[in-house]
Amino acid sequence: MVSDEEYLERLQQMKRETENALARASISDPPSRPHRLSGGGEDAVAVRTALKASGVPSALHGVNQAVENDEWSPSSWTTKPIKQDVLYASRPPVERALAKLEHLPPIVTPKEVCDLRNQLAAVARGETFLLQGGDCAELFSYCEQDAIDSKIKLLLQMSLVLIWGSHKPVVRIARMAGQYAKPRSSPVEKLADGREVPSFRGDILNGFDIEKREPDPNRLVEAYFHSAATMNYIRGQLSSGLADLHQPLNWELGHVRDESLQQRYAKIVGSIQESMRFMRTIGADKASTFESVELFTSHEALVLEYEQSLTRRLRHPPNRMSTEVSPSQDGKGWYNTSAHFVWIGDRTRQLDGAHVEYFRGLENPIGVKVGPTMAADELVSLLNVLNPNKEVGKVTLITRYGEKKIDDMLSVHIQAVKKSGHVVVWQCDPMHGNTISTAQGIKTRHFTSILSEVASALRIHKEQGSFLGGVHLELTGDAVTECVGGSEGLVAEDLRLNYTTYCDPRLNEKQALEMAFLIAGAHRPDADA
Repeated sequence: MVSDEEYLERLQQMKRETENALARASISDPPSRPHRLSGGGEDAVAVRTALKASGVPSALHGVNQAVENDEWSPSSWTTKPIKQDVLYASRPPVERALAKLEHLPPIVTPKEVCDLRNQLAAVARGETFLLQGGDCAELFSYCEQDAIDSKIKLLLQMSLVLIWGSHKPVVRIARMAGQYAKPRSSPVEKLADGREVPSFRGDILNGFDIEKREPDPNRLVEAYFHSAATMNYIRGQLSSGLADLHQPLNWELGHVRDESLQQRYAKIVGSIQESMRFMRTIGADKASTFESVELFTSHEALVLEYEQSLTRRLRHPPNRMSTEVSPSQDGKGWYNTSAHFVWIGDRTRQLDGAHVEYFRGLENPIGVKVGPTMAADELVSLLNVLNPNKEVGKVTLITRYGEKKIDDMLSVHIQAVKKSGHVVVWQCDPMHGNTISTAQGIKTRHFTSILSEVASALRIHKEQGSFLGGVHLELTGDAVTECVGGSEGLVAEDLRLNYTTYCDPRLNEKQALEMAFLIAGAHRPDADA
């Protein structure tokens, strides 16, 4: 168990030991892959500079060469300052875990990645709507049948409601099959008894139980297998009819206490069901799209050593559309094969940082969290780095201001992006800027605040001659009590009933579906519902 001071001292000690070893020119049996030698990007750059000056043959030659030539490689991020880095007690076990990951097969395919890129281009053009949702911090224990099924079914129901409201197809992305890492404001957590332990940073790094808080590199491999198993089960369930629209869906609305709201939601459900019956009557339900749906996976790409190990140079599929000025001569590109869609968090979006460096070379569609501290010129510079060819829909801007700050921030960002010539997907994350604590210190979010930020986003985009392309929600298919409000009437005292999150509070299945109803209603304010 380490304090902040001990944590930093250990990091500096590792740096000193590495520099001493390099000075003695005694590197033996170097690893076959570039990797971090220290706990911070600034230290890594210093070590590499010293290494070059010493003339010692470098196991990091590939990284250094990429930097000298201003070229990108999956490991070029190691030369940059990094936030939210991980400090392991011993390096050899980390190298063994990463070597294992490098030889495991991809979890997703380039064709699937390009399918999503093409669909997000349609979202950026206003032709479709994006629904992204799932757990705040996915646990390995969520890799089981009921937990996966409940989220798939919930996202399907929500998408049907949004199709009704927006009159557009809906692209579905789950925060699932890899959302195992979480950024933290401090590397240590102070317990009630005064002890300090490493913060829980997600199952990919350490365990929630106090005795499991030391980062364990074996969890990197565990993360892969849990992601692969989840993805395999999703594919199997979708191909086996879990999302078959011929099957009746559970639209139970008994939890809605307000009678007028219940009647309104019932009319929407009735309209959806009538449309589906009509499709069956005329035989339009024979199409394969009526029997299954596409569901893509996503996560915050926080642990870059893991992401690098699953970044592969693969042949471009026929469905790839690109505006590359100089296309690759071998017909290949670098694909992050851990997920279809990955995003940079608000804490790791530094222009000169490791995460931006890593993301700028990927073929995958990528997201960037945009918070209230993002200046307009910084946002444009970030887009220029991540998407220099201005490919439509390559970048999704996930705005997360908070209901009280969105009016001051969003319009400025919209105008700056418009002037830059970038065509992005604008997505509203109404969760992260609206987290509060109860008098008892329990983190929660109010349903009204979440809805308020979405409603403001819709209004501001309309005022600016833009449009909201999607929403990004933290939710679960379970009957948890973590967010207050909604038609269930949950209050702070109810949080103790079933508060199971290991990080941030999520909408439960009834609140999430109600949110979809209300967003759909905002798209169709004059609809008879």
